[in-house]
Amino acid sequence: MKFFNVKTVAETLEVIARQFAPVRQPVTLPLGEALGLVLAEDVISAEQVPHFSRSTVDGYAVRAKDTYGASDSLPAFLDIQGKIEMGKIAGLLLREGQAQAIPTGGMIPDGADSVVMIEHVEEVGDLLNVFRQVAPGENMIRAGDDVQTGELVMAAGQRLRPQDLGVLAAIGKTSVSVYPRPIVAILSTGDEIVPSDKQELAPGEIRDINSMTIGAAARACGAEVIEGGIVQDDFDAFFSRAQELFQQADLLLLSGGSSVGTRDYTERVMQSLGDPGVLVHGVSIKPGKPTILAKAGEKPIMGLPGHPASALIIFHLFTAPLIAQLEGVLPSHLDKRIMARISRNIPSAVGRSDYVRVKLEKRGEEWWAQPVFGKSGLISTLVKSDGMVEIAANKEGIMEGEFVRVHLFH
Repeated sequence: MKFFNVKTVAETLEVIARQFAPVRQPVTLPLGEALGLVLAEDVISAEQVPHFSRSTVDGYAVRAKDTYGASDSLPAFLDIQGKIEMGKIAGLLLREGQAQAIPTGGMIPDGADSVVMIEHVEEVGDLLNVFRQVAPGENMIRAGDDVQTGELVMAAGQRLRPQDLGVLAAIGKTSVSVYPRPIVAILSTGDEIVPSDKQELAPGEIRDINSMTIGAAARACGAEVIEGGIVQDDFDAFFSRAQELFQQADLLLLSGGSSVGTRDYTERVMQSLGDPGVLVHGVSIKPGKPTILAKAGEKPIMGLPGHPASALIIFHLFTAPLIAQLEGVLPSHLDKRIMARISRNIPSAVGRSDYVRVKLEKRGEEWWAQPVFGKSGLISTLVKSDGMVEIAANKEGIMEGEFVRVHLFH
């Protein structure tokens, strides 16, 4: 097989961002079932949060200007006008020179604009001695401080976290429109590949590691996984099984069979599943050059390298963003990599992006990235690693002590 349409890492990510979107329609789910899913529509609040101004401390509702100048040696004197109860309307209008006892969360009465903490006052009959002045708005939350009526609370494309569900509950949402979890099907190929639960291996046989690791990585990204099993290097059998899985899934991953070889049918199978066909055939990257990306209809198909370590690195770089596209996640402009110093010189060939596995260690106040060397096919090197560092295609390497960005593994 001859590589064609080889792209850079950035070009491949651009293809993914431009070509793919959720392939299934949004569904409406109860709020409690939506954790980890992605919003399919903007959420506009029909009400304000909180609904009323409330105290954030136990103390007394006051007019701030009535406390100005108060100190331990010269307190302000206010008349106590009753007590505000939790969950009840503060019925009395607070007038000049008055104070009302209020618990944390209690409703601020009309006329009051602040709360003085109970630690800073002393009751003497119906008289309140205030030993510290407060500013307007101190120790209280005003109505609408959290959310305003008509405010965009959350935009479509937001993955729902626990705090997001809390805000939605606060504005009275009981259900939400979200994209379903994408279904990822994984098919391993190769005459030498056998199920991972086979105990006695014949000479030349290799257990199917990729179905386990790639399946787990896909689930970690929020996808549902169909384990498609193993097919031998026979085009008809390969295509038949791939077509069957493709019809069930939103994304088909073909593990193995993407290296150059006379018995490699991956590209033919991907082209045969539908138009427009192969979009990327090879990426200028090490490890993982023999990566293939195709599109049939609106669905993506990706051919991953057969080596487990290379397959996982390609998954982190390309498949995870692809799954995010299928989930409806808006592209993030946040750089989620952490900065560290590289612990030794690492040479690289100009013209391709190299990804070096690293283990992080703390030295004083700084993180250092220690390269984990080993042949690209060794999955044990990933077990010993916390992440990977990119050496850009235009660099001849990185020098000891240089700051690098570490892409952390899940």
